[in-house]
Amino acid sequence: MKTFFYIAGCVMLAALVSCSKIIDLKPESNVSVENYYRNYAEVKVALTGCYNGMQTPLRTEWMMTELRSDVSKQGTPGSTSVANIELNDLNTYLQNSSHSKVYDYWFYTYKNIRSTNYVLRSLGVNYAGGQISLGTPTAQVEDGQRKQLAGEAMFIRAYHYFNLVRLYGGIFIITEAEEPVQLKKINRSSVEDCYKLIIADLQTAVSWLSTKAYSQMSQEDLGRATVWAAKAMLAKVYLTLGRKADALPLLEDVIANSGHDLVSSYADVFSINNEMNKEILFAVRFKAGNLGLGNFMANSFAALNSGSAIVNGNGSGLNYPTANLEAKYIVPTTGFADARKAVTIDKYGQLVYVKKFISPVMVKDDAENDFPVLRFADVLLMKAEALGFDPVSVGIINRIRARSGAGTYSGTGSFTAAFYQYPSAGTEAITETTFLTKLLDERRLELAFENHRLFDLQRTGQFVTAMQAYYASEYDSHYKKFKPALTLAELQGNINVRTLLPIPQRELDTNNELVIKQNPGY
Repeated sequence: MKTFFYIAGCVMLAALVSCSKIIDLKPESNVSVENYYRNYAEVKVALTGCYNGMQTPLRTEWMMTELRSDVSKQGTPGSTSVANIELNDLNTYLQNSSHSKVYDYWFYTYKNIRSTNYVLRSLGVNYAGGQISLGTPTAQVEDGQRKQLAGEAMFIRAYHYFNLVRLYGGIFIITEAEEPVQLKKINRSSVEDCYKLIIADLQTAVSWLSTKAYSQMSQEDLGRATVWAAKAMLAKVYLTLGRKADALPLLEDVIANSGHDLVSSYADVFSINNEMNKEILFAVRFKAGNLGLGNFMANSFAALNSGSAIVNGNGSGLNYPTANLEAKYIVPTTGFADARKAVTIDKYGQLVYVKKFISPVMVKDDAENDFPVLRFADVLLMKAEALGFDPVSVGIINRIRARSGAGTYSGTGSFTAAFYQYPSAGTEAITETTFLTKLLDERRLELAFENHRLFDLQRTGQFVTAMQAYYASEYDSHYKKFKPALTLAELQGNINVRTLLPIPQRELDTNNELVIKQNPGY
């Protein structure tokens, strides 16, 4: 059974008072933050509020990531509604600094960073000069409890900052519960300094979190950040920085010692009857039941105007799968087929929609599905990336494909006529030249709509090439119909101008202390 506590932050980032609501416990209302986190139980409740605070940014995270990749598109290209024009702008890299969804993601992410900073302050955790140190806590906690709670909070904070720096570039580093006037005096930090904080948080989390293997974890602890999640996240940070040699031992440790593994069926990874299974290192958890903790994705992603045919409460048709992605799944009428397609996407009439996060709902936007942030499949594929072209890396790709139904290729006939594992020799074997392309193809199919694709392309230097090829493949059938019209050359050129999201205009306009530099292209 899922256990949730919900702390509702009631004011904006700059404000410093809050109210709280704890589901299934006696409500504690109108208690000041300064006086509330007094002991282990109260800090743990506050920390659970930080976990719940990870839900809201996901409402727009897919717009910042998948919609700006070759996985997702705005599904009604001729629409001139304000909402669809905003999606068009993200889909075609025409977003401006006043874009409401760009601001929403920024705001709710920083809002939860503020919550983690309150938790860390109560535990006496300080950050300066790339180092984490322990001071005097305001809450009465034992040392082991203190480090466990702090490790979890730092994982959450690092997760948020890692997303922000990859999307916006150098951002505001806020690690203290500052007064509003002081917050306005904090300018953007360099990308390098942002990564120093992220690495310090994750390295400290690795040293402080419990080393229990998956099979030893209690039901209550499933869903909380673990040392294995911290190591996997840190490895991804190192890969992003080109530090493959630092990433590899972390990934090998997770693979060998975490107790996590692939589950036998791809569908079972996402089943609401198999949540927090051994493949999930970390997920943002949701809970149905009209508690305000349900997942919005079922209704948001189900086909537009599908009524109750897919999910109760109708669908909005958002996060529309690209035809380019759909064509990559090999699903012949006879022979080996890629089982991931039927789990990931489906059709309602002629409308394609994301199926991966749809489950029955009684109330709209109240689905049970958790959202995976780190999976064991991701860890395996990161190891292949860290190793580079190598028989072990090819074996990892084949292991991922085999789980989804890939057969053994005989060496004769069309390799793409059915879904096969890559042979060790012959014209269809992976070579040093084709390795990165094949690896990224596998990540795209395996992790589709889990908000990885944009970051994968940017991290590996394939962003421009892949996006220009994608736009060309769907220009005549889709993007040519956008209003106002864009030429293919304009569409392909935009990605070089506005690769980063803009710092929200509100941040620039409301700061009367500093001049904040905007990102290029805005």
